[in-house]
Amino acid sequence: MAAFPATGVSYMAQEQEQRKESRPPREGGGGGRGPGGDRGPRGDRPGGDRGERRGERGDRGERGDRRFEGPPEIELEKLIGDSLYLDNQAHAIVSRMRDMDSGTKSQLRRLYSAVRRAVRAPEGERQHEFVMLRARLAYTIARHGLRSLDQLEKLLLQVTRKNDIRGYERFKDLFEAIVAYNE
Repeated sequence: MAAFPATGVSYMAQEQEQRKESRPPREGGGGGRGPGGDRGPRGDRPGGDRGERRGERGDRGERGDRRFEGPPEIELEKLIGDSLYLDNQAHAIVSRMRDMDSGTKSQLRRLYSAVRRAVRAPEGERQHEFVMLRARLAYTIARHGLRSLDQLEKLLLQVTRKNDIRGYERFKDLFEAIVAYNE
């Protein structure tokens, strides 16, 4: 490439710069670039941070500014008292797993084995076993991207806080149904 002797800038680089200068400015103040072309922090952009700009994007439908929160939480009391509710929740989780995740059946079976061991633990150690199970479940969800199991992690927190054998048993039953329906 040929360079201009006075500036040391190639002809192509200078031509590209001229094209940029001749473009009309972007809507909203030039794309958020500050002096010198560097991007500043979000707060320095015209319109402030994302929260203040939401109104500029038009109608967001019925939800307004509320974020999508995913499926509703599984209710522990309904799970304990209603077998059909347990069955429906297991089907829903497996359906989401098939849509969202690439989790393997062996990962689920391994977690289910840990659930069974935790339920069989002596009464004084059971809550601790379920606390550790929740940590293991959280790790597995994060490590393998199993976002469809987030509901189970939340339910496991409820079960652990309640510290009731019926809750532990029903959580095991739910997990067993998930493993069975995922086959």
